[in-house]
Amino acid sequence: MSEILVAGARGFVGRNLCAVLRRMESVQLMEIDQDSTREDLEYFLSRAEVFFHLAGVNRPQQEMQFFTGNTALTEDYCTILKRVGRAPKIVFSSSIQAGQDNPYGMSKRLAEETLRTFANKMGAECIVYRLKNLFGKWCRPNYNSVTATFCHNIAHGLPVHISNPARELELTYIDEVISVFVAELQPGRPGFRFAPPLPCTRITLGELAEKIQAFRNSRSSLRFPDLRDHFDRALYATYLSYLDREQFSYSLEVQSDQRGSLAEFLKSSSLGQLFVSSTNPGVTRGNHYHHTKAEKFLVLHGTALIRLRQIESEEILEYRLCGEDFHVVDIPPGYTHTIENIGEDDLVTLFWASEVFDPDYPDTYWEPVQKVN
Repeated sequence: MSEILVAGARGFVGRNLCAVLRRMESVQLMEIDQDSTREDLEYFLSRAEVFFHLAGVNRPQQEMQFFTGNTALTEDYCTILKRVGRAPKIVFSSSIQAGQDNPYGMSKRLAEETLRTFANKMGAECIVYRLKNLFGKWCRPNYNSVTATFCHNIAHGLPVHISNPARELELTYIDEVISVFVAELQPGRPGFRFAPPLPCTRITLGELAEKIQAFRNSRSSLRFPDLRDHFDRALYATYLSYLDREQFSYSLEVQSDQRGSLAEFLKSSSLGQLFVSSTNPGVTRGNHYHHTKAEKFLVLHGTALIRLRQIESEEILEYRLCGEDFHVVDIPPGYTHTIENIGEDDLVTLFWASEVFDPDYPDTYWEPVQKVN
């Protein structure tokens, strides 16, 4: 079993990394953070086989704290390791700003050089990741992540301030970082090196805010966001993580009459529409057809009899569906159809339509399935 140490375990990257490492049977995880004792630090460093150095400072109250919280901290770790005669594999989370001459960047660059010296002297393997703008669950809002701030503020109905909507960002999802960090558990070659840049997505501030606002609006519009792109799926997951617990659930607008009730659930320009209905015993819905719109019926509870008839034919097709079967019936265009509750309980049905309902072109035409002579 490998003994793995994570410094900065309760930070954004640390929390996500530790959540994965704790589930690995081959790992004995050791965690340190700001409130860890000196004794714990020295003991863990004396045992670590892989050391993830994720601790640091990026928004201090005084400029010198950049150097005490980044450069001096790294020097302290290396001093302890040399004293106890240990040369673990070190994975260091640096910043793209290490290439700039601002105080934060300089403090990170000096920390990198400290690790280079340690690797050369001790024969250790040291890998530096110069990370760009990260986003994902558990990132602190209104601190140093615009994505976290936008997600938090928009989720809570607060304003977001954008001085330049056209300004571009390069964003990397936290799971991309954790994936390569976990891969670093395997031994490599001794020496100091920079890791290749991680995948990122270029997006403007205006586009970022627009996407997140659309996520919030989707509950009222029912227009589900387009999640074909991995970045959009990651951003949507990130947005949801900023909802308060009381925001997790929400009600749909329900339309009721003597037949039962119906509610639209989701709409998508590429995937169509979902809605759910509850039908009273003995009630029949439908008796209409569509020229283009296709549908699927899935009974979730109760017993239904679905009837279809091609509008130019006399033949009636019948399908008996029970909720426990999870059986689907396709409704092709040109087939008039009904669904009847033939059970004693309310019938609950999930419907899918291939296109979102357009009141200006409903593509729905009355035609009884069972003709009356």
